[in-house]
Amino acid sequence: MNRREFIAAGGTLAAAGVVGAVDGVAAECGEGGAPCGRLIVSPPVLQNGAETSMGVGFAVSAMANGYVLVSESPDMSGARKVKCGGFRVTDMNDEIMLVRLTGLKPATKYYYRIGADRISYKGGYKMKILGNEEDPRVYSFKTLGAGVAPHFCVINDTHAQMKPFGMAIDKIAELAPSCVVWNGDACNTQETIASLLPIFYTPGIEKSDYAAELPYIFLPGNHDNRGLAARHLERAMMFRQPEERSSRDWDLGRNFAVRCGEIAMIGLDTGEDKLDDRDVFAGLFNMEPYRVAQRAWLADALERPDIKSAPFAVAFCHIPLYDSNPLANPGDVDKNGGGKYTHDFAIWQRTCKNLWGPLLEKHGVQVVVTAHQHRYRYDAPNADHAWGHVVGGGPELGTRTKDGVKVPDDGKFPTVIEGKVEGGRLKIVVHDVFKNRVAGEFDYAPRT
Repeated sequence: MNRREFIAAGGTLAAAGVVGAVDGVAAECGEGGAPCGRLIVSPPVLQNGAETSMGVGFAVSAMANGYVLVSESPDMSGARKVKCGGFRVTDMNDEIMLVRLTGLKPATKYYYRIGADRISYKGGYKMKILGNEEDPRVYSFKTLGAGVAPHFCVINDTHAQMKPFGMAIDKIAELAPSCVVWNGDACNTQETIASLLPIFYTPGIEKSDYAAELPYIFLPGNHDNRGLAARHLERAMMFRQPEERSSRDWDLGRNFAVRCGEIAMIGLDTGEDKLDDRDVFAGLFNMEPYRVAQRAWLADALERPDIKSAPFAVAFCHIPLYDSNPLANPGDVDKNGGGKYTHDFAIWQRTCKNLWGPLLEKHGVQVVVTAHQHRYRYDAPNADHAWGHVVGGGPELGTRTKDGVKVPDDGKFPTVIEGKVEGGRLKIVVHDVFKNRVAGEFDYAPRT
């Protein structure tokens, strides 16, 4: 479903509670009284949850400037209005409004509403507001921090496929975690920002408001780096707050280190699954220095008092940091290593493992949650790595493709990986959302 089809689907919008605040504005908002459709065309998407900030995004159908009204009271009394775009000038575009809420309190519940001004823009000295629209629904969220429930979920490799995505969202709604990590490959190869809308903002699933009250932390996968839209993905799913990292690390907009109750959550970006000099990329990728730069960020993040004091620590990245199969391409060789490996792309990331692994071990990170291989797997701690290694499943619903034909494959299914602290231990549960069963369950003692 593309954006224009979504706009036309008025029933879907009504179900999501997106309606105009003033009927006259919706009916006569154009130049000369021309009729217009809805301006706000998606529920809000909470993103980049942190202790003192929260990102809010939503889709629009025309040139607009969005805002969020936020309050600690359910009746919205004393609400603060925050416009998209930050200081200097507000943002204007006709696709996605992104608003950063800052100065919040840790582990605190907030209530909010979204709104947008419809804008006529014909030049730097010729602009005006034609009308206003607000979603009447009052949403809520809770900031992260040491005081929230130690409970997270992970999805991955959704690849813009709505059926498995919807299954995962339904399971997350049932589990009710404090936050969700979207661990890469939400996209395929996206060329326009508009093509990102049905992936993040207007998905064709029953629970279209999936992220309106539950923050999603997005970590890119290799496919999320492909296409022109990948070079501007922060226009759809914003980068982390700059104050979360030093000036040295401002370009590392996807890395995160946040507390979710007793759990320290650390996000790393493994980047592409092919070398930078591969001919298909024409020398336009620069992943290797990016991976190296993250090591310095990780060293500092793991020493932060709030992260270091957490009894449990979990790291997340898209491409696995380990594979026991000697034929699995480790990603640091040209194509398939002269025929040594079965694939010409990284099945796992030896470079990242060598860069980051010693730090993860030094600081007692208990689990690394990864994705990419489209097949659930658990690797117990061993002589190669002291942390448990979980690989999430993919979007396949019990099938795989061989010679262009789908054949049964019970080893492939979409997963929701759940982490929570119970009875003083970190419990990891892997949910197979295709068969509605638990595929794996592991637990860990507090780190020392």
